[in-house]
Amino acid sequence: MSSPDPDDLPGYDFWLFDLDGTLVDADWTYARSAFDRAGERLGREFTDHEAALLWHGLAGERNTLLRRLGVDPPAFWRALHAAERPAERAAATRLHPDAAFVADLDVPTGVVTHCQPFLAEPVLSALCLDDALDVVVCCSDETGWKPDPGPVDRALAGLDVERGDRGVLAGDMPSDVGAAWAAGLDAVHVERHGPDRRGYCVRADYRVSSFAELASS
Repeated sequence: MSSPDPDDLPGYDFWLFDLDGTLVDADWTYARSAFDRAGERLGREFTDHEAALLWHGLAGERNTLLRRLGVDPPAFWRALHAAERPAERAAATRLHPDAAFVADLDVPTGVVTHCQPFLAEPVLSALCLDDALDVVVCCSDETGWKPDPGPVDRALAGLDVERGDRGVLAGDMPSDVGAAWAAGLDAVHVERHGPDRRGYCVRADYRVSSFAELASS
């Protein structure tokens, strides 16, 4: 679907977005190669199914899935981050066509992402989104991890917003919805894969498969 006209969207005073799976996605060939390299470091292989579940977060909380697979979560994340190639990932990442409106929003706009700075920064630069965003918060042990509202609160502190302004956080994961509600924002869940593949439906103030659907809300 094409990107909506910002004037046709719900009238929020500011917008926050998740990054991967919401605004952008990397080609599967890149993701598969990253899991191959991480698997070599961990001494185990990941099937396409396991890699897709973990990459897209389709089985719920990723660390819970890792434990079910017999993989230590901290060891996995160290291995995956070591296996990532930022320039290659940036080159392999595309902006979802329906998310192009982000660059045209004339209200404060930001990103709150679990993606780490060494990956998020080159992706945003390659897609020319860095100048369109007023704040980018990469979750960490210091800020907290969505659905904890800490990273959202950090983003709000970096935006030119006032108490009482009406804001929204859009994301593709239940943790995005949880973080939005915990911070007192409305939540948009963008279902890029369909509830059948995810295995459940995610509650939110808006449930859409494309941002274009918000224009008719």
